[in-house]
This record gives sequence, C-alpha cells and structure tokens, in this order.
Amino acid sequence: MKLATFNVNSARRRIGHVLRVLQRLSPDVLVLQELKCRTEEFPLMELQGSGYTAHVIGQTGGRNGVALLSRLPFEVTETALPGEAEDVQARFVAARIAGIELAGIYLPNGNSGGDEGIAYKWRFQDRLRDWAQAHLDAFRPVALLGDFNVCPTEADLAKGALPPGDALVHPESRARFRALLHQGFTDALRTLHPTDAPFTYWDYGPAFELNRGLRIDHALLSPELAERLVGCGVDLTSRAEESPSDHAPVWVELRD
Repeated sequence: MKLATFNVNSARRRIGHVLRVLQRLSPDVLVLQELKCRTEEFPLMELQGSGYTAHVIGQTGGRNGVALLSRLPFEVTETALPGEAEDVQARFVAARIAGIELAGIYLPNGNSGGDEGIAYKWRFQDRLRDWAQAHLDAFRPVALLGDFNVCPTEADLAKGALPPGDALVHPESRARFRALLHQGFTDALRTLHPTDAPFTYWDYGPAFELNRGLRIDHALLSPELAERLVGCGVDLTSRAEESPSDHAPVWVELRD
C-alpha cells in the first residue's frame, strides 16, 4: 500500500502536476494541501478517468484547503480537526481506508497574525495530538500525512534558511512535533533516511537548484503501520518541473 502527500500551492494551477504525480508514484491514496480554492472550484473534471475518487474541502477566499484522492474505497470520518468549534479554516481531512485511520493535515504556518497566529498553530498541534491519542487508545492504526510546517531538527533545514525565531523552528513548535513522536509515531522519512532525509520545500528562485530547503512535509505512522514500512521518499521530479509547487510530494510504502 502506498500513501502520499503533496502541498500543491493551488490545485487549479497545478492539476497537471497532480495527475503526473498520480501516474509517476501510483499511490493508493494522495492527500493534498493548500488548494487555494473553494470546494466547487476544485478541478474534478480533470480527474475523470484517473481511477481516483476525490473528497475536497475548500475554503472561501482562496486560502488553505485540503483534499483526499483515493483509488481504494474510503469513508470520510472528519472534515475538520475537533477541539475548536470556531476554527473554520480548511486544514484537516480524515478517512478510514483499508483499516487505517488516515489524516491529511495542513498545519498553520504561524508566521502571520502576530501572537495569535503562532498561538493558533500551537493549539492546532495540541488538538492534533488529542485526535491521534483518541485513535491510538482505541488500538487503531493511524497515519498522519501532510504539510506540518515544522522543521523537527536543525538537520531538517539548510543552514541559514530560516531565522531562529521563525515559527517553523520555534522550540514550542518542535516540542509539539516531538510530542506526536512520543505518542509512538514514527517519522517515516527520517527513519529510512537517518542521515540524509531529503528536503520537501524550497522557496521560489534559486533555492531548489542550491538545495536551500526545508523538510516540513511529513508522514507519521503509528506502531502497527511502522512495522509495515518498506519505503519512503520525496518526488523531486515534481519540484523540478515547469511552474511547480514550492513543495515536493512525500510518499510512503507499506507492505500488505
């Protein structure tokens, strides 16, 4: 079974990139982030004939947005992360697929909105931990995939790529990411690439050619799924294409 995640930075502009990722990686499930469109504006027509069914959660105003594309039967269980009823940002989708509780995540960046912006990021991380713990307590296999907007360690960003106070490397952001790992989750990419985990994001300009990037897109697996882990990587081809997203897809393969 292969799972993948991709921050597309505009679904309408990059649906061609998405289709090529589906062809190149052939994932069973692909979660998307940063759709930048309303639900009804997502380019579903282009997916016809691909073999994938989509569940889209867009957002008014052309911001955020997440989607789940699957060629396996699935049941959507959550369209928003529980724990904050007034949170209307489209950043979370969860589904039950082949016995797995899978969540697609677009975690807040935290660098805009002043103190409230970073506080929202940390509350979202706390809520995600609570959601994950509830499923772990029920002995369900859990996969968390998406753009976490966190560089877990100094090894996860190019030297000097971010200032020390940036929300992506803030000690509180990193501590909350570690809290997920302490629940028993495995960082798939770091586990299989302990010393050379590829970056997953590069700003536009020369950053990609210089490999001045960040590792902020992650695939976290609960113990049952970590035991099935046989492969994980970053699709650099996608980032090298013309007019790419600033992120590259991350994929993880599990044995049956």
